[in-house]
Amino acid sequence: MHVMIFGCGYSGTAIARAFAGDGVRISGTTRSAEKMDALGQAGIEAYLFDGETLDEGLIQALADVTHLVQSIAPGKADPLLRLLGEDSASLLPSLEWIGYLSTVGVYGDHKGAWIDEETPCVPVSARSKERLEAEAGWLATGRQRGVPAAVLRLSGIYGPGRNAFCNLEKGTARRLIKKDQVFNRIRVEDIGAATRFLSDHSLGGLYNITDNRPGPPQDVIVEAARLMGVEPPPEQAFETAELTPMARSFYGENKRVSNAKLKAAGFEFSFPDYPMSLAQLWQGGRWRS
Repeated sequence: MHVMIFGCGYSGTAIARAFAGDGVRISGTTRSAEKMDALGQAGIEAYLFDGETLDEGLIQALADVTHLVQSIAPGKADPLLRLLGEDSASLLPSLEWIGYLSTVGVYGDHKGAWIDEETPCVPVSARSKERLEAEAGWLATGRQRGVPAAVLRLSGIYGPGRNAFCNLEKGTARRLIKKDQVFNRIRVEDIGAATRFLSDHSLGGLYNITDNRPGPPQDVIVEAARLMGVEPPPEQAFETAELTPMARSFYGENKRVSNAKLKAAGFEFSFPDYPMSLAQLWQGGRWRS
């Protein structure tokens, strides 16, 4: 097995860990020469990829890739789909499975209602519309190649080194209050495990990779502060808070995302809700990294 992860960042590295084992070759791309060493230390063969060209070394590495994971945001178009074009069969002759990391943002706003993979997508932001187009492109590539292509729609990602404890320690945590607003989340290790599960079972199609417990974002901050034994930041009204346009746009989408399809396939989440997950991070002392 040769797993190639395009855009091997926070989630991609967790996916690499989930696949690691005897007889598994793992490769990953990064835009930064500085990050190549860190990937190498994690046991990942590192390749530079700027989203514009496939260099000769990367083309040679693709020749025996069996499992392709794409996590690079599309921009105006998916960079890898554009480069593969009609040549995916010659560039990826050994391909057995495709995984594309997308976002629950493609669903748009459903005013707090429960949604699943059958719910129509009404994306609000341009980036979510681009994700939806990329999803369609990868599903079509899977059909053309006769291999399963799984679209993993991820909710808000957190885990070691990226969580409410870190934000509280840095003083950047905010307790924004918007009436009836809820979000789902997903622990990064469960992203890795879900990707491995879908590939091991040769599953394709749409899957929500999300926890069991959508909830108000301020509740996560309060729970983390309780575990740390510190005072949570003061409440701020969302309407009058200073936010970047991107941060504000997240609050324009309100939904409860179901993971029932993935669980029905047999997957078991290690971190099914944020209270137990935060407790595990804190008690294990792994929240910083």
